[in-house]
Formats: sequence, C-alpha cells, structure tokens
Amino acid sequence: MTLIQTDPPLAEPVTLAELKAHLRIDATDEDGLLEGLIRVARTHLEAVTGVALMSQGFRLALDDWPQDAVIQLMRTPVQTVDAILLYDADGVARNLDLSGLLLDGIAHPARLVVTQRPRPSQPINGIEIEFTAGFNSINEVPPELKRAILIHAAHLYEFRAAVSADMQPASIPAGYDRLIAPWQRRTL
Repeated sequence: MTLIQTDPPLAEPVTLAELKAHLRIDATDEDGLLEGLIRVARTHLEAVTGVALMSQGFRLALDDWPQDAVIQLMRTPVQTVDAILLYDADGVARNLDLSGLLLDGIAHPARLVVTQRPRPSQPINGIEIEFTAGFNSINEVPPELKRAILIHAAHLYEFRAAVSADMQPASIPAGYDRLIAPWQRRTL
C-alpha cells in the first residue's frame, strides 16, 4: 500500500497572521520562514495523525484487494472517491464503476468497501484509488489541531538557528502530544 499526495492543499489551516500574532511578531522580514514553518508543522501533524487538514488529493496504490472487504484509505476525512483504476499486464488503466461503493469518510482512517473487485493483471500497484480528503475550510479544522500547529511552528521558530531547515522537525514541544492525542492513529 502506497499513499501519494496528488494535489496539495490550496491553503494552510493556520494563517501567517495567526502565527505572527501567536509569536508577537510585527515585522515582515521573516514571513517566508514563518510560512515554511507552518507547512512543516502541518505536514508533521498530518503524518502522525492521518488527518488531512485542508482539502487535497490523494492516490492509494494497492497490489491487490485486501482479504476483507474494507479498504483503509489512510487519511480522514474523505470527501469523495474520484476514481478507481485497475491496471492490466500492459499497464493500461481501466476505470471501475463507482456506483457500488460504500464510503465511511469520517472513520479514522476512512474506510471504503468496493463491491465489484476484479483482479488486477499488473502484479505491483495494480489498483489505484484516487480520492479527495481534508476539511473544506480553515473554520472546519478542529481548534486543538490548529493550536498544535501554532505551538509546533513557534517551537521550530525558537530553535531555528540550532537546527537547519532540512532537519526539521527536530523536536516536539511540550503539550503537543496531549493536543493531538484524540486524533492519533491507534495500532496494536
């Protein structure tokens, strides 16, 4: 199973103005840095929780259908399943009919049941599920997740000289784990 982001979010769940107010910064000379820190904090939060914070496109590649009928889409909330492609041995894609789908888009992770499950002929990544996940607007993003981004971005800003940008996030601020705990994926 491989999850690929196909369309990035058009906006961040926390604005530059919100982060600047949180940090009590009025100058504009570090706006580029601050925007980058928001992006890093969002990306990290999405990776550890499986929550797509803003609307974005994804492609889930599968070698074959899972044994049980339920496919876990690895992101939540899922708005739509846009296409299911089945590849033949020559690598030519065929669209599956989407009329028999059952989607639980708010489960964590979102779940999908496909009633018609023809076997792919391509042995690796023979099935691709394209879907859109995330909240539609900044106002829909849960406040504890926005707060987690703010404190994480502030923490990254505080230690910006100690750790290079390519090594971020180098650490997680105190209290971050408690803010995101209800949203984290649980595995056995």
